[in-house]
Amino acid sequence: MLNKLRTIPIDEFSLKVHTFWQKQWMILTSGDFNTGSFNSMTIGWGSFGIMWKKPFVQVVVRPTRYTFEFMEKYDSFTLCTLPRRYRKAYDILGTKSGREGDKIALSGITPTSSMHVSAPCYEESDLILECRKIYWQDIDPSNFLDPGISANYPDKDYHRAYFGEILDVRGSEYHHNMMR
Repeated sequence: MLNKLRTIPIDEFSLKVHTFWQKQWMILTSGDFNTGSFNSMTIGWGSFGIMWKKPFVQVVVRPTRYTFEFMEKYDSFTLCTLPRRYRKAYDILGTKSGREGDKIALSGITPTSSMHVSAPCYEESDLILECRKIYWQDIDPSNFLDPGISANYPDKDYHRAYFGEILDVRGSEYHHNMMR
């Protein structure tokens, strides 16, 4: 599908973000495609915006996740969405650990090189964001103003938030039309 993607200028990139994060999900991948050292996971929490005059996406990763090691080691990541027929891939990437086997091969999707970062994207993607890490911060439970937030952390494995400058956005006609 990559050959059907077209560049979406960042000032034209727009989503229904609440619906997007809750219903679409994304595949977060960090590492280096050329060396074969990378891992992916399904994510459903995050944000988009402008920070320090840069377009950014903010993602969160628990330190217990294998992908955390790659986010710490490498300076870039990608976010990809897949067409609905790949819903099983999201389930596998969100529930299996890359420590225990090749969950990417099991998911049936095909890693490929990105255009601007070392982290791979996927041939089946219908939306790709290539990002360079620019900031991180650990979630501090002492700052929770809503006591209900703690219920998301029964194991006290608080996320690390990563801000990634969006360097490139490519999408299918479907995503391009969603933005109009």
